[in-house]
Amino acid sequence: MADDYLVRIGKLIRDARQHRGWTQSQLAEALGTSQSAVNRIERGNQNISLEMIARIGEALDSEIVSLGYAGPMHLRVVGGRRLSGAIDVKTSKNACVALLCASLLNQGRTVLRRVARIEEVYRLLEVLGSIGVRTRWINDGVDLEIVPSSELDLAAIDADAARRTRSIIMFLGPLLHRMDHFKLPYAGGCDLGTRTVEPHMIALRRFGLDIAATEGHYHAQVDRSVSPDRPIVLTERGDTVTENALLAAARHDGTTVIRNASSNYMVQDLCFFLEALGVKVDGIGTTTLTVHGVPTIDVDVDYSPSEDPVEAMSLVAAAVVTESELTVRRVPIEFLEIELAVLEEMGLDHDRTPEYFADNGRTRLVDLTVRPSKLEAPIDKIHPMPFPGLNIDNVPFFAAIAAVAQGKTLIHDWVYDNRAIYLTDLNRLGGRLQLLDPHRVLVEGPTRWRAAEMMCPPALRPAVVVLLAMMAADGTSVLRNVYVINRGYEDLAERLNSIGAQIETFRDI
Repeated sequence: MADDYLVRIGKLIRDARQHRGWTQSQLAEALGTSQSAVNRIERGNQNISLEMIARIGEALDSEIVSLGYAGPMHLRVVGGRRLSGAIDVKTSKNACVALLCASLLNQGRTVLRRVARIEEVYRLLEVLGSIGVRTRWINDGVDLEIVPSSELDLAAIDADAARRTRSIIMFLGPLLHRMDHFKLPYAGGCDLGTRTVEPHMIALRRFGLDIAATEGHYHAQVDRSVSPDRPIVLTERGDTVTENALLAAARHDGTTVIRNASSNYMVQDLCFFLEALGVKVDGIGTTTLTVHGVPTIDVDVDYSPSEDPVEAMSLVAAAVVTESELTVRRVPIEFLEIELAVLEEMGLDHDRTPEYFADNGRTRLVDLTVRPSKLEAPIDKIHPMPFPGLNIDNVPFFAAIAAVAQGKTLIHDWVYDNRAIYLTDLNRLGGRLQLLDPHRVLVEGPTRWRAAEMMCPPALRPAVVVLLAMMAADGTSVLRNVYVINRGYEDLAERLNSIGAQIETFRDI
């Protein structure tokens, strides 16, 4: 076999093993071989027979490995079905990836509870493993244990995995405390147009980090004589920018003030985690954060990230678009209040339980029941704002919701260069969306959805919006190449099926 083919097979086996929640040793035991042999197979450094591939597939209960191909995953959706019952919101994707990056600050053992089993997390775990960080799924694959190495091997970084996630940029903040010079592959992720990293560079420069971007990498040099001598004012109130500044400040021996900071859900979860590491953070939930850094962090920490408000909004939108009565449990209400206020004005019939705390003891949750409603288009346009405004990632769901409301709704998605364009894919399913410019879409409803076969948009939230519309359309639709959905949602099709959807996953043979 060609070496690149062995590498592809190895990555398939590694992904299937991690999805099962097994260590290399557990797979080795099931196969009657050694952990080192499994390691060689996963790295593509050992010839492997079809018989062994079949044995691995049987052990991991993975048809992909047993058939030996890595074709894209597709969804076949039988629409026009009502949803019912109750569904729990999973932990936050964006919080989990931030905490994985933050684990690099800690020399001790980090345990993260109920980590989202999504492709974005898997890519970061591949990157962490390639540079020497030991990770393993524990407690039947529910929780994640992370033990950083005393020395990181950045030269061995899995560049392919790194380039498939934008979260790699959040390695900059922790790594500047660990080495004087290093390089990282360019950040990837969704295709959302140009997203400058300059705000990150401006903030981290105050900690002595200088970046040169050449030949597909960020080349970093750290000047230890430089430290913040006045408050850091972020030029963009972005979530990852704030997180990177927090990660840099956490091990800065002194007090760092960060102004124009995001106070969004993933930033708050990161602050709570830093406090568990012994870093005091004042002003959590505001736009001014004061970080009392500590130069060395070596503690065993156990932390539970909170639930994902964007997934909660996805599930609310699923109920609205399919005209269903559905209870969405464990909704982080603080980060969905504006969205619900807009939906109330549109005529949404819903109620919520009294508030209770998430497992982190800080985030407020409710259970939310949504009922079929006759919606009217909102008077004002739908547009995102930094928290506590309407969440940037929740804007696309209003395209599907507006499509079932009476009247015309203007959606102004000003943050991203081309995400609004992908929303017009709903026209393939019977929607009436007019693209006014790259940021503005006029949606006219109500819509009589119709089934269609189409490629998945290359952006996470518009892709899920298309899936929701397919669930509402009578007939059978096909959504091809849904990797981008798997980046941000764990077993979404299976979980929607548990509340009445009919979605089948399949691959080309």
